[in-house]
Amino acid sequence: MPGDPLFAERYAAIDARDTRFDGQFVTAVSSTGIYCRPSCPARTPKPAHTAFYRTSAAAHEAGFRACRRCLPEATPGTPEWDLRRDLTGRAMRLIADGVVDREGVDGLAARLGYTSRHVHRLLVAELGAGPTALARAQRAQTARSLLVGTDLTLAEVAFASGFGSVRQFNETVRRVFAARPSELRARARRPAAHDGLEVDGAQVRLVVDLPVRQPFDAAGVLGFLADRAVAGVETATTEDDGTMRYARTLDLPHGPGAVEVVAVRRQGRWEMRARLELAALGDVAPAVARVRRLLDLDADPVAVDSALAQDPALRPLVEERPGTRVPGAVDPHELVVRAVVGQQISVAAARTHLGRLTARLGTPYRSAFAGLDRLFPTAAQVAAGVPVPADDEVLDPDRPLRLPRRSVRAVVSVARALADGDLVVDVGADAAALRAELVDRPGIGPWTAAYVAMRVLGDPDAWLPGDVALVAGARAVGLLGTEKTTSAAHRALAEGASVWAPWRSYAVVHLWRAASV
Repeated sequence: MPGDPLFAERYAAIDARDTRFDGQFVTAVSSTGIYCRPSCPARTPKPAHTAFYRTSAAAHEAGFRACRRCLPEATPGTPEWDLRRDLTGRAMRLIADGVVDREGVDGLAARLGYTSRHVHRLLVAELGAGPTALARAQRAQTARSLLVGTDLTLAEVAFASGFGSVRQFNETVRRVFAARPSELRARARRPAAHDGLEVDGAQVRLVVDLPVRQPFDAAGVLGFLADRAVAGVETATTEDDGTMRYARTLDLPHGPGAVEVVAVRRQGRWEMRARLELAALGDVAPAVARVRRLLDLDADPVAVDSALAQDPALRPLVEERPGTRVPGAVDPHELVVRAVVGQQISVAAARTHLGRLTARLGTPYRSAFAGLDRLFPTAAQVAAGVPVPADDEVLDPDRPLRLPRRSVRAVVSVARALADGDLVVDVGADAAALRAELVDRPGIGPWTAAYVAMRVLGDPDAWLPGDVALVAGARAVGLLGTEKTTSAAHRALAEGASVWAPWRSYAVVHLWRAASV
């Protein structure tokens, strides 16, 4: 309300048409019944007629419809859900991954460890809308994107967006946008023909835009993934004109698929698109959500860069690579296996071991994207396919995972726990509890637990204790003197890193790059 400091801050943002706040809240105008993104070019409403909501779902529940001029549903998501480590943040990460669509509110509550009634009550109190309304708003956002960006039929858009019926789709779109789906499409610029749906046997293919806050260091995040690409599962290329492509296979709710991310630089800004190859239209929303997490597209780069640039040692790194992102993961179980395999070995060595493991155990997959021919092995496949060597056993040089006995046991143990459900790792996990549970497992240390939290949960403030590359990067930028012993350097760096909170994960990426890792 007027007079509240938060209201004043948000009102100043909409008065300045500040694009940095797009996706972080919406502005509802009582005199028009419309809600907008902060950067909407329409005349700034009077304070007395203005209300702010943290989610579009809350605005829907309050009786407002989306602005047809600024299209608030076409913005990147809020970075708040990665910053928040409470139940609300965990719930929103799971809702974005489509858990409510697949498992219902009861499934969401079970994953969070609370009753569905408690989860509903908390989300309404915190965000102004319950889990069903929040999931419905997300489906509406996906639908709008597909209506204006592809040539899918209306029925195809309905099911690709996660709606159970065309009727439900039509009613939701009319309620949110005060227009029929066909009207939304007619107002939009018609997409190019090659952006439409293609059907090839059991696969469907389409292209979707990936909104992203600027600045965005596409070269950094795609380069990170390229350095760690597992043969057959991932490929990465850069074309002569600078266009970057990264492709990988995906294990999705309705079956295997693949995605190719295309990054094109125009007028100093990176534009991102995703070419999807799916087993069913119902996998569009979860595939897009997972790609967005992989590339950290919902981050607030201005907030991160402004905070880290306060440190004179980090300022040159931030200025050189504005919009640095923390790469995420498309599959939590895969990332855990990769992290445990990669403990205490180089990136190149880990890629070699993982490539051999995937070649032996990964499920074959036929893709139109060159270089992709299999899925990363599931936790169950790793647990069943990697023999655990006995202490007196002569190690077979042809074994699927050529690591020391202790490392193999750690990999198989954690894979078995994931497959059996004894260890639950998903985007809705509590960061502190997950780290503690991982460290309690044999062969897994604090570095691995923090790395999993950083990449699976999108934890923006993870610190990787004992990481030699961080020390090398810190020395390269003058944060540490060369006279310190290794252990003293780690302690000094960890202590000094506290000033970078809550963005230590981004500082990690900067220091890794400074060390040329």
